[in-house]
Amino acid sequence: MKLLMSLLSLLGLFACGSGYKDLGTEQFAKTIADGSIALVDVRTPEEYAAGHLHGAANVDWKASDFMDRMNAFPKGTPIAVYCRSGRRSAEAAAKLSKAGYTVINMQGGYLAWTEENRPVTQYAVETFFTDSGKPVSITLIKHGTLALSYKGLSIHVDPVSGYGKPTDYAAEFPKADVILVTHEHGDHFDKEAIVALTKEETLLITNASCADMLGFGTVMANGDAIELPGDIRLETVPAYNCTEGHMQFHPKGRDNGFVLTIDGLHIYIAGDTEDIPEMAELKDIDVAFLPVNQPYTMTVQQCANATKVIKPKVLIPYHFSQTDLSDLPSMLPETKVLLRDMR
Repeated sequence: MKLLMSLLSLLGLFACGSGYKDLGTEQFAKTIADGSIALVDVRTPEEYAAGHLHGAANVDWKASDFMDRMNAFPKGTPIAVYCRSGRRSAEAAAKLSKAGYTVINMQGGYLAWTEENRPVTQYAVETFFTDSGKPVSITLIKHGTLALSYKGLSIHVDPVSGYGKPTDYAAEFPKADVILVTHEHGDHFDKEAIVALTKEETLLITNASCADMLGFGTVMANGDAIELPGDIRLETVPAYNCTEGHMQFHPKGRDNGFVLTIDGLHIYIAGDTEDIPEMAELKDIDVAFLPVNQPYTMTVQQCANATKVIKPKVLIPYHFSQTDLSDLPSMLPETKVLLRDMR
């Protein structure tokens, strides 16, 4: 009901005319708060990397492929845009509106937002869409650490405060509705980060080892499934090493990978694993996060092999440390490979 009222309110903004709607920062913030609107930063990648609104994907208005990239956004999903001061985003909003999108533009842009000390972040975001056109924003925090947002729900995967670039979860993120932890290695399991993200209603799901170390949590083993808030289905799948001499890193049966089904959108988060036979059982994967750093997970070739078995629409390699992934897109011509900075 809350989502429906939000959408009706947004549509009401356009009742007196066509085109896009300008909103001040306060109303813009209220309009995007429930996560039913796709948020797009239309500045350059360099501007975006220096800081942007939480949950905002980056599609550069000045890039030649702007409309090609925006065509991935369903026409039925409202879009909120902003730039530095509001000029570029107004141009983008006009073009998107003419193309059939419902668009709101933030007056004053990023400058106005930050002058009011509203929250920003430097973590990159990729946005995908469910069968009914709802946006799912995935924040690429670092290494093996992700955060998903869907209809106002916050799901964190392997939150870690200190590995690689420091993350202050208490200051940088709201409390989580769900926390998923694949296994107990220090680059995936961090009690401090878990505590910082936890509220009374937070659901923590992990393997038996982590639950024992924490003293709390819902234990799920390979093959288990559960319904999460928001009608999200979670399945735990195997994650382990299978190369001789490496199997001690992630023994079979101990750790979990995750498959999230969100209104028909299937997201596979592999955890620490190699290209194991069980991957052949995964079906209709839209987005796959696969780790690439032997001897602990996969080689680049193993990642390519796994992708050919899983057949995801989009592959985002993660957990790759210093591994050179530059050849991966040419090895997978039939898959959209997104190489992103996950250090």
